[in-house]
Amino acid sequence: MAQRIEDYALIGDCETAALVGRDGSIDWLCWPRFDSGAVFARLLGNADNGHWSVTPAEPARRIHRRYRGCSLILETTFETKDGVVTLTDFMPPRFEGIGSEGTSQLVRIVRGEQGEVEMTTEFALRFDYGSIVPWVTRIDEQSLKAIAGPDMTVLRTTVPIEPENYRHRGRFRVREGETATFVLGYGPSYYPVPEPIDPFAALAATQMSWDDWATQYQESGAYVGQGSDDYCDAVIRSLITLKALTYRPTGGIVAAPTTSLPESLGGARNWDYRFCWLRDATFTLMALVNCGFYNEAREWRGWLRRAVAGNPDQVQIMYGLAGERRLDEGQLPWLAGYEGAKPVRIGNAAAAQLQLDIYGEVMDALFQAGVKGLAPVQSDWDLQRALVEHLESIWQEPDEGIWEVRSGRRHFTHSKVMAWVAVDRAVESVERFGVEGPVERWRKLCHQIHEEVCERGYNAELGAFVQSYGSAELDASALLIPLVGFLPPSDPRVKSTVEAIERHLMEDGLVLRYRPERTDDGLHSPEGAFLACSFWLADNLVLLGRYDDARALFDRLLSLRNDVGLLAEQYDSRAKRIVGNFPQVLSHVALINTAHNLSMHEKPAEQRSGATREMEDAQAM
Repeated sequence: MAQRIEDYALIGDCETAALVGRDGSIDWLCWPRFDSGAVFARLLGNADNGHWSVTPAEPARRIHRRYRGCSLILETTFETKDGVVTLTDFMPPRFEGIGSEGTSQLVRIVRGEQGEVEMTTEFALRFDYGSIVPWVTRIDEQSLKAIAGPDMTVLRTTVPIEPENYRHRGRFRVREGETATFVLGYGPSYYPVPEPIDPFAALAATQMSWDDWATQYQESGAYVGQGSDDYCDAVIRSLITLKALTYRPTGGIVAAPTTSLPESLGGARNWDYRFCWLRDATFTLMALVNCGFYNEAREWRGWLRRAVAGNPDQVQIMYGLAGERRLDEGQLPWLAGYEGAKPVRIGNAAAAQLQLDIYGEVMDALFQAGVKGLAPVQSDWDLQRALVEHLESIWQEPDEGIWEVRSGRRHFTHSKVMAWVAVDRAVESVERFGVEGPVERWRKLCHQIHEEVCERGYNAELGAFVQSYGSAELDASALLIPLVGFLPPSDPRVKSTVEAIERHLMEDGLVLRYRPERTDDGLHSPEGAFLACSFWLADNLVLLGRYDDARALFDRLLSLRNDVGLLAEQYDSRAKRIVGNFPQVLSHVALINTAHNLSMHEKPAEQRSGATREMEDAQAM
């Protein structure tokens, strides 16, 4: 059985990722990409669906984990009655030239620290999400090759292991100062067997690669916290997570490396998040540039414009790692689901939905990139103009909205707000960058959308902007209204909306997206508090001048990270557990931006909303 979600840590090579449990078991790994079939799938099933454990033979008295410095190198220390050992897990970056071309490596090193500890390992590899048992042969006494169809893995180890019931097991002892090593390599089955690598040289190269990358943040002057080590450490770990979930060849950033981790334990809110959402574009770009990662921001912008290129009426809400559009949704019935939550899904049918807010996200992301010094190019503007001109013809249509409901289209307030953002940023682009466009027509459209949202999206009896036109239901997406500049935080409707959300959408000090029992989203099941929404509330509290309340909420959110600083999508306050796909990029991006809102002179909320630009313009007059 899989462990609790918070018991997992992430390792990866910026093209795929694995989840390692506290017990030393790798229960999830998709090869060769984030969205490939899993070779270890116990996370969503059982041991027969694939896992790889390296752990003490006797239960450990104490287990301590940490990442080595500013890296994704995981160290798990087991203390037993006989001694202490440390298990080091990492995946060397492929771009460092480690190993054979076209291969990926996963390295595990056991080092004796004190006394003598007996260890065990169980290696059960299954291709295609645990459904295919490979054909395993020995290359030599220390090497195994597993093949099925197009896939091949090679395991090289200093530990003797023997086959048993379609698994390989071994027992070995490690004394103080001794090491045992495992290197698992992946490559196409029609390629030659990957060349062996030196695990210790790979460790040094991986550490150097992460150290070099982290210096961008250290040299950017963007350290946060003003003396608070907690904030700085949280931001750095979130940045590393963001980098780890970036698909290096294209710059696309996956929402999470997992699929079907439920938003409600035992429920059916189980989605595949191993794709790239346009909705996260602006928040992600601002997190990167504000922390000095301009190369990553350029790559993300490059992925974004390639993905949406083409006929504007064919723009999707999400794409594959390289911009693929076919993300057909299916189910894997042979997997029991995480703690029985079914179905287990791959692909995501929401890719075919109409969600008007993505036009605002694309326009805002490319506009903010220009403001931040990522020079725009004419082809970018040609694409943006085409998107806005298409939006002019569809903005009055109902859509499925930010939360991707499966119960039919509505006139969601947030969708209309983001349609306004798209047109507003088009006007801003003409005025700021000197590009050409029908600016007067767009200004009139901005005014029309703004008036409609204020008239039809605001419920005077509730004193709040509501989920959809004519609705009496609150929705946390209304927290984005001041953050995107639709209304200033000083507007009484903003203040009253924030207060209404605090009264009616909070549980255990955290924000729900909406009340599932009162909103027909097509699923009819509960869910946890959505962590990004809680960060958005903290951002609003900063803009409203409620700094103590904002810091208290931010500290509460930081306390929900697991022992190595990772967050999932949601938190179940009744079960006291994080839930949903893990780790979740949007949660970590929101953490970065809120930390900056609390700690830096230039606040992302002010930058995105236009408050900073307005102050600059006023000073220039």
